[in-house]
Amino acid sequence: MIGRLSVAALALLLAACGVHSAKKVIVIGVDGMDPGFVERHWNDLPHLRRLAFTRLATTTPPQSPVAWSTFITGLDPADHGIFDFVHRDPATHELFLSTDRIVGPRFHLPFGNWDLPLSAPRVESLRRGKAFWQTLSENGVPVTIVRVPANYPPLPFGNEISGMETPDLRGTQSTFAFYTDDPAESDHAVPAGLIRNVALNYGHADLEIEGPPNSLRKDAAYATVRMAVDVDAERPVARFEAGGELAVLKEGEWSDWIPLDFPLLPHLVSARGMVRIFVKQLHPRFEVYVSPVNIDPQKPALPVSSPASFAKDMGRFYTVGIAEDSAAVRQGVFSLPEFLVQSREVLKDERRLLDKSLDRFQGGFLFFYFSSVDQNSHMLWGKHDAELTEFYRAIDAAVGEVMRREPDAQIVVMSDHGFSAFDRAVNLNTWLLEEGLLARDNAGGIDWTYTRAYAMGLNALYLNGANLADVQRRLLALRDPSNGRAVVETATALHPAPENRRVAPDLVVGYSPGYRASWRTGLGEVPETVFEDNNDAWIADHCINAADVPGVLFTSPGIVAPNPSLKSLSRVILGLFGE
Repeated sequence: MIGRLSVAALALLLAACGVHSAKKVIVIGVDGMDPGFVERHWNDLPHLRRLAFTRLATTTPPQSPVAWSTFITGLDPADHGIFDFVHRDPATHELFLSTDRIVGPRFHLPFGNWDLPLSAPRVESLRRGKAFWQTLSENGVPVTIVRVPANYPPLPFGNEISGMETPDLRGTQSTFAFYTDDPAESDHAVPAGLIRNVALNYGHADLEIEGPPNSLRKDAAYATVRMAVDVDAERPVARFEAGGELAVLKEGEWSDWIPLDFPLLPHLVSARGMVRIFVKQLHPRFEVYVSPVNIDPQKPALPVSSPASFAKDMGRFYTVGIAEDSAAVRQGVFSLPEFLVQSREVLKDERRLLDKSLDRFQGGFLFFYFSSVDQNSHMLWGKHDAELTEFYRAIDAAVGEVMRREPDAQIVVMSDHGFSAFDRAVNLNTWLLEEGLLARDNAGGIDWTYTRAYAMGLNALYLNGANLADVQRRLLALRDPSNGRAVVETATALHPAPENRRVAPDLVVGYSPGYRASWRTGLGEVPETVFEDNNDAWIADHCINAADVPGVLFTSPGIVAPNPSLKSLSRVILGLFGE
């Protein structure tokens, strides 16, 4: 009798797993897809038109790491603990990435100039809560998660490739290098980039490419690789060589991925990365862009997938969290047409990953992420409609391919937020200074002894003794003197879970459309004026009042999602599997 019951129980278990395996649910996440733009270009999106369409409520604030963390966990920011792109340490007021951190080895062995770790460093997620696909996996559903943001390091459930917040090999969120022989340029750092002056000697130069900080050295100096360049004296073509890898490129041409081994311990230990080269100009000026040093999925120095073999099987692709290099446009290294070419290269990568993911997909749950709409909306919104429509149409074509290859799958297409123009930048700390809530020290920084409120990050405001209701009232009364418009629509008080109180802001500032915190506010700085015209190449954003930038939700017939929001969407997906 016991044997019969065991066999029966096993049969039921296998049957249940079979049902889950046969079920197919595919979610396409499109960062930044805007419902208003979709409606204005409805005729350009024939495949998406076949699905039911509605708006998807986003999070407060509507920032990507916050929004995707809510999608992943089904929790509000107060509970999952991600409130902005960056958080501040309340003890030191230093900023740190909100989503993850690298924890170094606990024990070291000093040896001359070296500091040898006795254990491996690890990457730790700072997001709280359980990913909904962990529940699926624990209940026998095969899961594949490709580049969902705010999920670094990748979780050990099914097959996963990490997305936004995956660092480059330097440990930054993305740092390009630009090499030029322009005598007016000197070696210096710019936001998200390095400018390097090089001298060509009879058409030859050695480019020193900086990789990771060498954690084995006491001074943590950057490990470097020398790339030899030889420029043809007459034709616009150059030869690039490093570590036995060779590329011959014309002016205006992109290379394929070039793997580079950065030496950490001579002849014993190295860290593998990979770069792509763009030859901007060879005559009369030498101008070469080298991409951030991406983690090579063929030999990852940091985790980019779980298991590691999953990414390796996909070939080489952009692994850095945000691949489109908008910083290169903002620093004048890329022209807008050059940025669009690079964006199309990223999109080609994403399509290849999608095709390979569909090749492997036999049933269960598949999530796939596209970044192109978001990053191009930041640079194109309201001024380059035709070019932005191109990326929307490319996503529509990808959805059509999913429909063709998986006609029996239930399909969800969603975005984390929409978009709005960014016309005026608000130096919020300067306003707080004028309101008598913030004090400056003699060096022009913030005097923490007398400051009662301060801003860091793009929507976060912290109180240091100021009255919350009073600060809310003042924010809502703030007007732009140039036009009389209200600058802030909402000032939302947070009630974080006890474990998140240390990093949580007291207020989330919901700006009106057309406004956003300045870049310097994000860093906690106090410029001279409260308002500035936004003359940056970054012309649109979504870090405003959440009600003004909802996302999109497209669903196959039969999927019921009443009052849909990012918070409820994971429950809808679980429900499709009966969980």
